[in-house]
Amino acid sequence: MAAIDLPKSPNVFHPEKPSAVGSRNSLAQEYRDQQNETNQLLEEETNKIIHHLNSKLPKEVLERLDVMGGVKEKLYNYFNQNYQNMFNRYMVTSEDEMVKKVRNFIDKEETKVLARYTPKEVGDLLDAVGGADKFNTGEIEKSMVNMYGHLQGHIQRGVNELETHTNSILRQKTDTGAFVRGENAYSIVKCAFKDNLRKPKTVTDVKLSVNILDSELISPIFHYQVTVEYLIKDLLSKQLVDNIDRTIEKLKDDRIDAGLEEFSDSEIIFNKINQVENYTDDKPEDPKSKRYALIAKAIFERISDIRAEIDPGAFDQQNVRENIKKIVDIENIRNRGFNTAINSITSILDTSRMGYQYIENLKNAREVIIREYEDTDALNLPDERYQIKLRYFDNAQLIEDRKAYDVQIKSFETEVQHLWDILEVLYQGRKSPFKVSDYNDLAKKSRARIRKAFREKDGQPEYEAIEKAWDGISFVRPAETEVESSNRTYIYEKDKIRSRLILMRERIKNMYDYLYPIERRVMENQLAFLERKYTDFEYAINPYHLQPGVLLDVDITSIKRKKSTLDAMANVLNEFLHGVSKGFTDAAFASFSRRRSTVREDISQSFGDEGESAAPKTDTASAYLDLINSDGPESVADEAVAKPRPKAIPAPKKARPKAGAVDAKPRRGGSQKQKASSRSRGRSPVRGI
Repeated sequence: MAAIDLPKSPNVFHPEKPSAVGSRNSLAQEYRDQQNETNQLLEEETNKIIHHLNSKLPKEVLERLDVMGGVKEKLYNYFNQNYQNMFNRYMVTSEDEMVKKVRNFIDKEETKVLARYTPKEVGDLLDAVGGADKFNTGEIEKSMVNMYGHLQGHIQRGVNELETHTNSILRQKTDTGAFVRGENAYSIVKCAFKDNLRKPKTVTDVKLSVNILDSELISPIFHYQVTVEYLIKDLLSKQLVDNIDRTIEKLKDDRIDAGLEEFSDSEIIFNKINQVENYTDDKPEDPKSKRYALIAKAIFERISDIRAEIDPGAFDQQNVRENIKKIVDIENIRNRGFNTAINSITSILDTSRMGYQYIENLKNAREVIIREYEDTDALNLPDERYQIKLRYFDNAQLIEDRKAYDVQIKSFETEVQHLWDILEVLYQGRKSPFKVSDYNDLAKKSRARIRKAFREKDGQPEYEAIEKAWDGISFVRPAETEVESSNRTYIYEKDKIRSRLILMRERIKNMYDYLYPIERRVMENQLAFLERKYTDFEYAINPYHLQPGVLLDVDITSIKRKKSTLDAMANVLNEFLHGVSKGFTDAAFASFSRRRSTVREDISQSFGDEGESAAPKTDTASAYLDLINSDGPESVADEAVAKPRPKAIPAPKKARPKAGAVDAKPRRGGSQKQKASSRSRGRSPVRGI
């Protein structure tokens, strides 16, 4: 039998055979009993959690906790399913894949050495030119990197699922925190759980909206219609900001070298603002303007109003503007950000076993719609499903969406008011003029007696003559400020519409009781229509709460006792946000560095030989050493009091640090130049023990 016909381990699939794909056992582990090791680990982790629960919960709660089954058994099962099945099998597979790669690599090398048609001189020449590592290890390195990268992704996904299941067991409910956790929680615009209309007891509907701002995107997104001039100016603006940041860093280093106090946060901002005029100005008509230092004014004039497409009749490959556009298109600046977001969400869905039957990528509109099932009729769909809508907004689109939202809320008010008026007319027409039917009839009947008994004596106006500020449906609305007028929440209008819908349904029931004339059926149908549409409208996002950027809109339907789609979508969202968004960063904390006033020089010590060449000492250090070593009749303390303290003199900028010194605790946020300069001022680089 030829050597090539022998079965190799990664080509065999079996759960128990050593080194087979999917096996629990590996030849690389030799005599180790992996099952006992796993059981020991699971038992230890389970006991830790049980001990933590016993120490934190009261005794009466522990006695009633999970009477249908032990918490320990549930935790052990979750650990076992997620850890053993995921980690062990993938680890064994990765080990065997690596062995296969190494074996194939060795076979390839032996074949190259033993091949008769390959002259020995060629192999020697390659060795002499670059060595064996230059020609042979590239592919195996790539394979190992890809293999461990996939392994790390599987392990991370399994850990996320384990965390979600554990939190679900402990909380016994699903809430907003199960979706987006940690540093991305701020991005949630709206998250609402509601019972399904058709199956309210067993199925829940979840609406989740996440807004990622332009400034937080790792790869910026531009609309397809944006001009080439805008793209180039955006790149120049980023270059300008980077130059200003480098200038400020140099100023900060110079201040530290001079022995001055560091800039505060406000001073850094003011210095950045003052540096803007050194790189640009407000003279777009001047060809010698600073804004044209990198790209000439003539270039901008030729590319003005060039968008993603040029009219074929005016297209010329030799023109300047066409070639500039080609350079920008090759860099793919226009489509890079949106394509990255789409690739991220689709790849995560694929690897998370969240398949989808329908996807519509509206590239030019910067919008993508993903549905698990192609059908949109809820009657034909299962109770576990999801829909994702990813869209990029700019400020102009948000303004138009806000206008449409204003019109829609006014339309709802008009329709509800019209139905209210119809119901009021029918109600007044059904009342008998000879008996009291409601509170208004009683007030009208008692009006004359109230006026005669009270109002004629005290001179107060009648109730009917007093202007009413409260309509009895919604509370009095406060006057609007500039904040409310610019960012309308419409909470007052929505509460009024909701209250009127409830009151109308109650009035229809009281008016007709068990009778169902045509008037009642028509009004109830219209009322049900308005309630259904209003629920959908209120379930949507108010565009006044959005900011320019990416909007990820997720609609999930899941069984309450199963929640498989909810748990899987939580991992998808966290991975997507981690790969697309930089997250919120507080500039004050990001640029924080330890102030000089909090650095104590008297507790700094260093270790080194006396014979080593030290850095030049300042006059302050020399004076202090002379003071200690003096043999005068006065004590050191008296001498220190008698002599005035010498002023600090900055060390020269080019002073070199002491040879062999180790910086055990550098200044927070400081650069290498700052650390070297602090050593040159006589400050010891190692803290005392």
